[in-house]
Amino acid sequence: MKALITGASGQLGFDAVKVLRKQGVDCLGVSSKELDVTDRNAVLRVFDTYRPDAVLHCAAWTKVDLAEDEPERCMCVNAAGTQNIALACREFGSKLLYISTDYVFPGTGDKPWETNDPTGPLNVYGRSKLAGELAVRELVEKHFIVRTSWVIGEHGNNFVKTMLRLAETHDCLRVVDDQIGSPTFTADLAPLLCDMLLTEKYGVYHATNEGFCSWAELAEAVFRLSGKAFAVEHVTTEAYGAKALRPKNSRLSKASLDAGGFQRLPGWEESLARMLEKGY
Repeated sequence: MKALITGASGQLGFDAVKVLRKQGVDCLGVSSKELDVTDRNAVLRVFDTYRPDAVLHCAAWTKVDLAEDEPERCMCVNAAGTQNIALACREFGSKLLYISTDYVFPGTGDKPWETNDPTGPLNVYGRSKLAGELAVRELVEKHFIVRTSWVIGEHGNNFVKTMLRLAETHDCLRVVDDQIGSPTFTADLAPLLCDMLLTEKYGVYHATNEGFCSWAELAEAVFRLSGKAFAVEHVTTEAYGAKALRPKNSRLSKASLDAGGFQRLPGWEESLARMLEKGY
């Protein structure tokens, strides 16, 4: 199998390339500098040259707050860019695995979202990722859509690195405590996605590390497991005042993984401890 990975310089794409190469899979990872997914002709050129059997589409606009100020740019990457990838997959007969997000849901209630629950994104980013899902569904018969949340990897920026960095210059950090979800470590998620890509078990899946927490609880775990005594002030979403609305319930049910015969990811605290032990 020949696999194309977009967004290869990002947290998830970077790890996916490593996993596939370790498995001996013929793999081409491209960053946004090497492939602008919003350029349809550029996408077609890469497909025509490489002829991938499968595509893992990790490239995305992920700056949630900035998307509120620049909605056209966000939609161009996440909606139109995904459509370009999907059209190329249809033309070249490639299977497609698209990475989506918990932000496609409205964040109400406290039950984990099932894959077939009604969507209702609260912000531009969520709407752009949902538009990408729709393009994949409409254009590519052989597709996987994998929704995940709170992605954390060794490569690139993320919440854990931000907490550790800010702790060096602050006495206390204000962290939201009423948004509940699951941290998802790319070291765990990437192998699952690569295994999935090798199958024909197409459909919609939810994949995160096991267990739920708030952002404030995650921050406290970061400091506790890294041996730092540091104060975390719990604040509400409204008090924090981010530009983009966030879902308060980002819990995702993993029943879809069970039904597909895929192994669930480890508990988030176990994976966080493992990463911090490596000097993360």
